[in-house]
Amino acid sequence: MTHAVKGQKFGTLFTWFDQDGDGQLTHDDMRGTAAAFAEVAAWGDEADLAAMRDAFGRWWRLLLTHGDADGDGRVSRQEFITVMEREVTSPEHFEGAVMAIIDALMNALDTDRDGVLSRDEYVRMYDALGIPPQRSGEAFTRLDLDGNGVISREEFRSAVSDFYLSTDPDAPGSHLLGPVGPPA
Repeated sequence: MTHAVKGQKFGTLFTWFDQDGDGQLTHDDMRGTAAAFAEVAAWGDEADLAAMRDAFGRWWRLLLTHGDADGDGRVSRQEFITVMEREVTSPEHFEGAVMAIIDALMNALDTDRDGVLSRDEYVRMYDALGIPPQRSGEAFTRLDLDGNGVISREEFRSAVSDFYLSTDPDAPGSHLLGPVGPPA
């Protein structure tokens, strides 16, 4: 069950990152994903945009170094799932590869600079990334752990940690990119 839940979540993430839909991740795909994230930042937010680009670059180097088993400069779906489980989510890589993006993203999304994400800010991000508002709205409700109508930095980081690290399909963050179904 552990492998199946993470495999499903990482498979969804792979599909999301595979910008050209060719079944292989490339440096261009990761740059395209970084550009999609950049579209939700406030105009002129160069510091957060640079932090996101840098973090996506580190993530790509990690994927290529530890996941490109056949050395072709691309990462297949299975290579991606394997490297995500073994390397990207390991303590020595997780903060720099994933959470650095999340911290910069949180700053970029918080357009009114109140330190939290409103439902509108959260849904706008996922809409720009191609996730339907109904799905992101449902995720927002799950991630707002204290029910106060906003997602704090701690709630957002917790949700992302759930998505990448938890094997519980019902953990709030497991629904970050949509529902996690029963293993196939």
